[in-house]
Amino acid sequence: MRIFIDMDEVIADTYGAHLDWYNREFEESLTRLECHGKEVMHAVPEDRKQSIRNHCTTKGFFRDLTPIKYSQKVLKDLAIKHEVYIASAAMQFPNSLEEKSQWLDEFFPFIPWQNRILCGHKHVLNGDVLIDDRALNLHQFNGRKLLFSSPHNLHETDFERVDNWLEVEKLLL
Repeated sequence: MRIFIDMDEVIADTYGAHLDWYNREFEESLTRLECHGKEVMHAVPEDRKQSIRNHCTTKGFFRDLTPIKYSQKVLKDLAIKHEVYIASAAMQFPNSLEEKSQWLDEFFPFIPWQNRILCGHKHVLNGDVLIDDRALNLHQFNGRKLLFSSPHNLHETDFERVDNWLEVEKLLL
Protein backbone atom coordinates (compact mmCIF):
# COMPACT_ATOMS: atom_id res chain seq x y z
CA MET A 1 0.00 0.00 0.00
CA ARG A 2 1.00 3.60 -0.57
CA ILE A 3 0.26 5.49 2.65
CA PHE A 4 0.43 9.26 3.08
CA ILE A 5 0.74 10.64 6.60
CA ASP A 6 0.25 14.25 7.62
CA MET A 7 2.69 15.80 10.11
CA ASP A 8 0.98 18.46 12.21
CA GLU A 9 -1.32 16.97 14.84
CA VAL A 10 -0.79 13.48 13.39
CA ILE A 11 2.87 12.70 14.10
CA ALA A 12 3.90 16.10 15.53
CA ASP A 13 2.03 17.70 18.43
CA THR A 14 1.46 21.21 17.08
CA TYR A 15 -1.74 21.55 19.10
CA GLY A 16 0.18 20.99 22.33
CA ALA A 17 2.87 23.40 21.18
CA HIS A 18 0.29 26.13 20.53
CA LEU A 19 -1.05 25.61 24.06
CA ASP A 20 2.45 25.65 25.59
CA TRP A 21 3.52 28.79 23.74
CA TYR A 22 0.25 30.57 24.55
CA ASN A 23 0.37 29.61 28.23
CA ARG A 24 3.99 30.79 28.56
CA GLU A 25 3.30 34.08 26.81
CA PHE A 26 0.18 34.94 28.80
CA GLU A 27 0.94 33.05 32.03
CA GLU A 28 -2.24 31.03 31.60
CA SER A 29 -3.08 27.34 31.91
CA LEU A 30 -5.34 26.74 28.92
CA THR A 31 -5.88 22.97 28.43
CA ARG A 32 -6.87 20.66 25.59
CA LEU A 33 -10.10 19.97 27.41
CA GLU A 34 -11.03 23.66 27.35
CA CYS A 35 -10.38 23.69 23.60
CA HIS A 36 -12.33 20.56 22.64
CA GLY A 37 -14.10 21.01 19.34
CA LYS A 38 -12.12 24.04 18.25
CA GLU A 39 -8.74 25.37 17.27
CA VAL A 40 -6.63 26.87 20.06
CA MET A 41 -7.05 30.24 18.38
CA HIS A 42 -10.83 30.01 18.81
CA ALA A 43 -10.54 29.27 22.53
CA VAL A 44 -8.68 32.46 23.47
CA PRO A 45 -9.83 36.08 23.84
CA GLU A 46 -10.05 38.05 20.61
CA ASP A 47 -7.09 40.28 21.48
CA ARG A 48 -4.82 37.19 21.81
CA LYS A 49 -5.72 35.37 18.58
CA GLN A 50 -2.90 37.02 16.63
CA SER A 51 -0.40 35.55 19.06
CA ILE A 52 -1.58 32.05 18.10
CA ARG A 53 -1.38 32.94 14.39
CA ASN A 54 2.20 34.13 14.90
CA HIS A 55 3.41 30.82 16.32
CA CYS A 56 3.60 29.20 12.88
CA THR A 57 5.72 32.01 11.49
CA THR A 58 8.12 32.08 14.43
CA LYS A 59 11.47 30.37 13.96
CA GLY A 60 11.77 27.27 16.07
CA PHE A 61 8.05 26.51 16.40
CA PHE A 62 8.06 23.49 14.05
CA ARG A 63 11.55 22.35 15.03
CA ASP A 64 10.74 21.79 18.70
CA LEU A 65 7.52 19.77 18.40
CA THR A 66 6.98 16.58 20.40
CA PRO A 67 6.24 13.40 18.43
CA ILE A 68 2.74 12.00 18.95
CA LYS A 69 2.82 8.93 21.21
CA TYR A 70 3.60 5.67 19.37
CA SER A 71 3.91 7.41 15.97
CA GLN A 72 7.60 6.56 15.65
CA LYS A 73 7.16 2.87 16.38
CA VAL A 74 4.08 2.39 14.20
CA LEU A 75 5.50 4.38 11.28
CA LYS A 76 8.71 2.39 11.42
CA ASP A 77 6.69 -0.85 11.21
CA LEU A 78 4.50 0.57 8.43
CA ALA A 79 7.56 1.65 6.45
CA ILE A 80 8.90 -1.91 6.52
CA LYS A 81 5.68 -3.34 5.11
CA HIS A 82 4.31 -0.48 2.97
CA GLU A 83 5.31 2.52 0.90
CA VAL A 84 5.08 5.38 3.44
CA TYR A 85 5.21 9.09 2.64
CA ILE A 86 5.05 12.06 4.96
CA ALA A 87 2.82 14.68 3.32
CA SER A 88 2.65 18.09 4.96
CA ALA A 89 1.12 21.28 3.60
CA ALA A 90 4.23 23.21 4.58
CA MET A 91 4.20 25.91 1.92
CA GLN A 92 1.89 28.17 3.93
CA PHE A 93 4.71 28.77 6.43
CA PRO A 94 8.00 28.85 4.47
CA ASN A 95 10.26 28.68 7.56
CA SER A 96 8.56 25.38 8.39
CA LEU A 97 10.14 23.65 5.38
CA GLU A 98 13.63 23.48 6.87
CA GLU A 99 12.40 22.90 10.42
CA LYS A 100 10.07 20.07 9.41
CA SER A 101 12.84 18.42 7.42
CA GLN A 102 15.23 18.64 10.39
CA TRP A 103 12.52 17.36 12.72
CA LEU A 104 11.88 14.35 10.48
CA ASP A 105 15.65 13.66 10.35
CA GLU A 106 15.71 13.55 14.13
CA PHE A 107 12.52 11.66 14.95
CA PHE A 108 11.76 9.67 11.78
CA PRO A 109 15.16 8.99 10.18
CA PHE A 110 13.80 5.77 8.65
CA ILE A 111 11.59 7.88 6.33
CA PRO A 112 14.04 8.94 3.59
CA TRP A 113 13.99 12.43 2.15
CA GLN A 114 12.60 11.01 -1.09
CA ASN A 115 9.44 10.02 0.82
CA ARG A 116 8.80 13.48 2.27
CA ILE A 117 6.32 15.66 0.44
CA LEU A 118 6.24 19.24 1.71
CA CYS A 119 3.53 20.73 -0.47
CA GLY A 120 0.67 23.19 -0.76
CA HIS A 121 -2.59 21.39 -1.47
CA LYS A 122 -2.80 17.67 -0.80
CA HIS A 123 -5.29 17.01 -3.60
CA VAL A 124 -2.31 15.98 -5.76
CA LEU A 125 -1.69 12.89 -3.60
CA ASN A 126 -2.55 9.55 -5.22
CA GLY A 127 -2.39 6.45 -3.06
CA ASP A 128 -4.23 3.95 -0.93
CA VAL A 129 -4.46 5.68 2.48
CA LEU A 130 -4.27 9.24 3.80
CA ILE A 131 -4.03 9.82 7.55
CA ASP A 132 -4.77 13.46 8.32
CA ASP A 133 -6.41 15.59 11.01
CA ARG A 134 -8.01 17.97 8.49
CA ALA A 135 -11.29 17.02 6.80
CA LEU A 136 -10.46 19.43 3.96
CA ASN A 137 -7.52 17.25 2.94
CA LEU A 138 -9.47 14.02 3.28
CA HIS A 139 -12.43 15.19 1.16
CA GLN A 140 -10.22 15.44 -1.92
CA PHE A 141 -8.37 12.12 -1.49
CA ASN A 142 -9.49 9.12 -3.56
CA GLY A 143 -8.23 6.31 -1.30
CA ARG A 144 -9.05 5.29 2.27
CA LYS A 145 -9.41 8.31 4.51
CA LEU A 146 -8.43 8.11 8.17
CA LEU A 147 -9.19 11.14 10.31
CA PHE A 148 -6.62 11.36 13.10
CA SER A 149 -8.29 12.75 16.22
CA SER A 150 -7.29 16.19 17.42
CA PRO A 151 -9.21 18.52 19.74
CA HIS A 152 -10.19 20.72 16.79
CA ASN A 153 -11.88 17.91 14.79
CA LEU A 154 -13.88 16.13 17.50
CA HIS A 155 -17.22 17.07 15.91
CA GLU A 156 -16.22 15.82 12.44
CA THR A 157 -18.22 12.70 11.53
CA ASP A 158 -17.69 12.26 7.78
CA PHE A 159 -14.63 9.99 7.99
CA GLU A 160 -13.29 6.83 9.56
CA ARG A 161 -11.62 8.05 12.75
CA VAL A 162 -8.47 6.88 14.51
CA ASP A 163 -7.77 8.21 17.98
CA ASN A 164 -4.14 7.16 18.28
CA TRP A 165 -1.30 5.30 16.58
CA LEU A 166 -2.12 1.99 18.22
CA GLU A 167 -5.46 2.08 16.38
CA VAL A 168 -3.64 2.81 13.11
CA GLU A 169 -1.38 -0.16 13.82
CA LYS A 170 -4.40 -2.46 14.19
CA LEU A 171 -5.96 -1.20 10.96
CA LEU A 172 -2.92 -1.18 8.67
CA LEU A 173 -0.45 -3.79 9.97
